[in-house]
Amino acid sequence: MGVIAWILLGLIAGFIGSRLMGTGGQGLVMDIVLGIVGAIVGGFLFSLFLGVGVTGFNLWSLVVAVIGAMVVIWGYHQITGKQL
Repeated sequence: MGVIAWILLGLIAGFIGSRLMGTGGQGLVMDIVLGIVGAIVGGFLFSLFLGVGVTGFNLWSLVVAVIGAMVVIWGYHQITGKQL
């Protein structure tokens, strides 16, 4: 995947993940960063446990990225001390 695709997937995953976590978003840039990191974390975890992670710009990758973003958002809130 190209850089633009990662940014777009990260933006979508960060937005959806923050809404599912009930955080209301961290701002555009932070949502993108947490989403991209979440896509990487989700891809790693899914590859480790299920054998397939982020495979491109498709629905499966979006699901993996959103789950990863939710994990990263949770960790971000644990580190910063903000309530969910």
